[in-house]
Order: sequence, then structure tokens, then C-alpha cells
Amino acid sequence: MIRGSNMEVQIFGSGSKGNCYRLIAGGSPLLLEAGIPAREIQRLCGFRLNELVGCLVSHEHQDHSRAVKDLLKMGVDCYMSEGTARALGVSGHRVHIIRALEQLTIGEWTVKPFDAVHDAAEPLNFLLAHKSRVKAVYISDTAYCKYRFRGLTHVLIEVNYSLDILNEQISAGTVSVEQKKRLLKTHMSLETAKNFLLANDLSKVESIYLLHMSDNNADAERFKREIQALTGKMVFIA
Repeated sequence: MIRGSNMEVQIFGSGSKGNCYRLIAGGSPLLLEAGIPAREIQRLCGFRLNELVGCLVSHEHQDHSRAVKDLLKMGVDCYMSEGTARALGVSGHRVHIIRALEQLTIGEWTVKPFDAVHDAAEPLNFLLAHKSRVKAVYISDTAYCKYRFRGLTHVLIEVNYSLDILNEQISAGTVSVEQKKRLLKTHMSLETAKNFLLANDLSKVESIYLLHMSDNNADAERFKREIQALTGKMVFIA
């Protein structure tokens, strides 16, 4: 659990085994991703799923969507693209179809989805604003982000691998050339994350969260150290 001045970030899971985060600002707890078992989400939410204003799902891969069908049955509204809903085979009044660059309101949150670069049906990332002067961006499972943002207070960003570690793993035979090709096209590297951060307005940023690190191709402490030195901001490892 990590608390900023106006927002609390609860990390339920991050990485290839499952991604799930709860953002709390004001009276509107919002779930980001549903990639761990629903019962585990229920437990981590203190058995108060009814307090969630909704769950944003970036795409259909199981490490982001595993619990969607169960959450829907438990009464949680889930927001996703049409492509994601179709890939998951979900429908009904609790499935809300959202589109890139079309703003919507979920509880006290204003959400603007934007397109991600990933090998999924219609992947999205999210810009989230709350009336308590919170403006957060969530970027994960994307090779890069072409958008720029002003006035951010929190950055949640994938730093899946670094090129030098990835190349070392290929030389050692633990990662194949084909795996490297997929990573380059579908996940964000340390180098790309740094370029994104340098290209954006970080003047109001309170904290940066490093998400979805690879077990083999990342060095969490090094990534934290380098991004903290680059930005001068508080950096946390999910």
C-alpha cells in the first residue's frame, strides 16, 4: 500500500503472474485490471467489493483479465474496449464498452482511455483524474506511448525489461530471439520508459510506480535507482 497526498495506490499484483491495482481517492475506490483470482481481489478489498466504483481492464490477456467473469457475477461493473469484451466473451449490463480518446465518468473519476501497442484485440491504457487534484496515467503492456500529458500527479508505468539484460539472457540461452522480438513489439523497456518520462510534464508528479517487470529481463532496484535519478521523484516498485 502506497499513499500519496490525495491518492492511495494498493498493489494487489504486478507482472506476468497477474496484474491488479486499486486506486483510492475520495470515496471512489477504482480497480485497475483483474489479473488475479476474484476471491483474492475480494479478500484484499476487505470483502467490500460493493464499494468499488468499477474495474478498468486494459486487454484480454489472462494476467490482466482472469477475474473479469467472476467480478461481473459479483456485481462489479467492468469497463473495457469492444475488442476486449469480444475476446473475453463477456456481455451484459455490467460490461461497459469504452473507446480510445472518448472520456467517461466512473464514480468520482474522469477517465480518458487511449490506445496501447500490444498483441491484443483492442488494448487500452488510461488517463485518470479525480476532483481531489489527482491526475494519474496508467501505461502497461504497450511497446510505447505516443501521447503526452500535462499536470500529472502520479505515473504508473510498465518497465518490463532493459535491452542490455535482455541481450545477456539471449546470450545465456534463457531467452529466445523470438521472445525478444515479441517483447520489443509489445512491452515497454526501461529505455522507452525513460524517454516517455523526459517528454512529459513531471512538475507536479508526486510518485512514479514501476509496473509489470519481467522476472528474467529486469533489475528492480537498478530500474528504481535510474528513474529516480532521472526524474528526481519518489519511485516505487510494484
